[in-house]
Amino acid sequence: MKNIHTLVEDIYDLFGPDELSLDEREIDYHVDEFATNIKEHLKLFLNEKPRSKSNLRLSAIGRPDRQLWYDMHSEEEEVLPLPPSTRIKFLYGYILEELLIVLSRLAGHSVTDTQKEVTVEGVKGHQDCVIDDVLVDCKSASQWSFEKFEKGRLERDDPFGYIAQLSAYAEGNGMEEAAFLVINKQTGEICLLPVHSLEMINASDRIKNLKTVMKQDGPPPRCYSDVADGVSGNRRLGTSCIYCAHKKECWKDKNGGHGLRVFNYARGYRYLTHVSKTPDMPEIRDW
Repeated sequence: MKNIHTLVEDIYDLFGPDELSLDEREIDYHVDEFATNIKEHLKLFLNEKPRSKSNLRLSAIGRPDRQLWYDMHSEEEEVLPLPPSTRIKFLYGYILEELLIVLSRLAGHSVTDTQKEVTVEGVKGHQDCVIDDVLVDCKSASQWSFEKFEKGRLERDDPFGYIAQLSAYAEGNGMEEAAFLVINKQTGEICLLPVHSLEMINASDRIKNLKTVMKQDGPPPRCYSDVADGVSGNRRLGTSCIYCAHKKECWKDKNGGHGLRVFNYARGYRYLTHVSKTPDMPEIRDW
């Protein structure tokens, strides 16, 4: 019987030069299921409604306290909408994650409990799946992010709280063995990163603490500090803050109370928290 340790190799074999004997009816069944799931994702993205305050979810417990506090307490007009390009990026990320699941099945591995609801301390979430009796979270990643999974660096550099998310699903299932199955969005490479219980967080304690934080009248301290923008004396948001929907509200006290100043550089917007020298770039006033 196949096990998860050969999963990546077995998926690659589906596209290798050697002919595999796959049952055509089985292929049709799994491909049809894959197409149905993709259709549902596309419909959800196209019909996505404006943001409303949401309850805490297991998928979010690894995110910084301040960001989660703003998720719960911000008024709708204070939250920056995601750019269309970012939403499209998220969409094809979901598509690739569904692809990992169907390829795992076609490669002859047991895939069960897809999108099973899990509850820890009253907080709900939906896991991706269980492959060969191992809890698995599927991810799509950029080249830089993929290398953290491939080389086992995620535990030391996990800005999106993926390990906390996986820990919650594992705790909700009473499992000690889990893994990330990751596909590189740029190259198509796939890797598997096993995560042992010793590397996981105590999800129950994390959720209890978050519930206390969410009841505070004001936000907790900032998640990250700003960084120097070269040698100009200017300071800007770091990478972890750039993609946050709450950056405008979170940093509104900067630049003498005027908030972030945004300049359009060749490689995209730069969000300045302090301006000593005005950049020779167009400034974006309405953002």
